Amino acid sequence: MTIAATSTNSQDRKVASQLSTFLVGDLLFGVDVLCVQEVLRFQHMTPVPRAPQAIEGLINLRGQIVTALDMRRRLNLPPRKENETPMNVVIRRTDGAVSLLVDEIGDVLHAEAENYEEPQNNLAPETRKIVKSIYKLKDRLLLVLDEERAVDLSAERSA
Repeated sequence: MTIAATSTNSQDRKVASQLSTFLVGDLLFGVDVLCVQEVLRFQHMTPVPRAPQAIEGLINLRGQIVTALDMRRRLNLPPRKENETPMNVVIRRTDGAVSLLVDEIGDVLHAEAENYEEPQNNLAPETRKIVKSIYKLKDRLLLVLDEERAVDLSAERSA
């Protein structure tokens, strides 16, 4: 399955890739599968005192310490119900892995290049900040996550 993705940077050209999807609230997100290290059920978390609010804690992933970022908090969405446990989408970065805590794991989807759009102004500011593009699917929108901006909490630390 291939996705024709277009960057918002006019110097970039269309790049084919696959997107792994997940739900956070009623939002459907996609992330390049080349960035996904693995998908896991909920893992035990060790809290991190004085961490930004979006940080749920740390998980031990076969000896690798991974920061777990709650996407609901990152997007200023209501918390999960007590009986709902999140899933982990572990993404690889140059400085190490980060786990995104999401509500539900989806499939690997593809969209044609003509279905690509720029992020819309009517998206919530928290969502617009971390979305690099949008694909129109048959019955909904797929928000393509900018992995670097999604895990960048520098503005939250200074607040």
